[in-house]
Amino acid sequence: MITEIEIEGFKSLEKVSLRLGKFNLFIGANASGKSNFFDALRVLQGIGHGFTIEEVFNGKPKSSTSEVWSGIRGGGSGARFVSHSASGTGSPGVTLRVGLRSSKERSARYLKYMIEIAPDLGMVSAEELVEVGTRFIIERRGDLEKTRDYDSDEFVSLHLVKRMMDKPVPSFHRSEPAEWLRRRLGDVQNLSLSPDVLRQYGQRSLVERLGEAGENFASLVKVILQDHDNGNAYLSWLRQLVPFEAGDVRILTGALGEPLFSLSRGAQELPAPVLSDGTLRFAALAAAFFQPDMPEVITIEEIENGIHPGRLRLLVELLKSQASIDGPQVFATTHSPVVLAWLEESDYETTFFCKRDEETGASIIRPLSEIPRLVELVKNSSLGELFTEGWMEGAF
Repeated sequence: MITEIEIEGFKSLEKVSLRLGKFNLFIGANASGKSNFFDALRVLQGIGHGFTIEEVFNGKPKSSTSEVWSGIRGGGSGARFVSHSASGTGSPGVTLRVGLRSSKERSARYLKYMIEIAPDLGMVSAEELVEVGTRFIIERRGDLEKTRDYDSDEFVSLHLVKRMMDKPVPSFHRSEPAEWLRRRLGDVQNLSLSPDVLRQYGQRSLVERLGEAGENFASLVKVILQDHDNGNAYLSWLRQLVPFEAGDVRILTGALGEPLFSLSRGAQELPAPVLSDGTLRFAALAAAFFQPDMPEVITIEEIENGIHPGRLRLLVELLKSQASIDGPQVFATTHSPVVLAWLEESDYETTFFCKRDEETGASIIRPLSEIPRLVELVKNSSLGELFTEGWMEGAF
């Protein structure tokens, strides 16, 4: 998982440094920087896929090795931070630093990765990869690359390399730590579920991962239900959403055997096309946390969309409980005071309030745990009320 991230000079993020957890929630008004933070995660995802900087920001057509990549909102030309102050100064480039930790292997490992880029030029000016606790370090500055491996205290293999306008990044393609980094940065599922897509028949009989808009939802549920433990866990979440009888999630089949999601109550069959948006969205979100092919990271913007306020507590519990030590790391946004009302004080360290500096236009992002007097005030007013009333805007 990504344990820490630092972003400099990217869109409205002049300088943001955060420590992250398994469940990370971002709140704040529109245009406060939430989506720009998610765009920075998408830049890292593109780097993990091994795209060039030009491709990461401006898109890439489908190829034999990758799906269509739509690029970053605004492309590379609008990616640098520019101050709104009178001087109008901007950043010379974009710098991203991340720390990644894993405990799933036999022994935990921790890598730090840094990249400096000029997104409008499609260039990388510097990269650095360090495996903490070992002697493995790679540095790239301009046209020079230096490597220190596990068996040496000195930098070796100093050699000239091409300016990386057309090289995939991270460029340390020969090293095992770089491959480990690439897999984890690239393995992201950006869920933007469309009820219209969820109502469709699956295009494949069986799948192990949900499409980002909800493609092959029924095909995934079919696979989940075939696993006894996963199927029962999935059904238990749905039973809390709608009072239907045990086993009454069904997969119907079309003329060609294509699967379709359905719920039933007694003799009444409720196929996906007649289910409400909220029921479908919750059913799909729950299914995403029981995928056989689980991603490293799941991102969800505006988690409350289409879900009845009375079911938002259940949604918060789903995200928090499934983002466990063995589950995916979750990044989510919300505008809902009801969602905030169901947070506990232990969630405040990884619930981040976002606002814009009025003078410079830079986004300020702080964990709730760092907002003065917040814990004291929540004893008398709910977190949702403080958010709705605008108190947080003036708290720091």
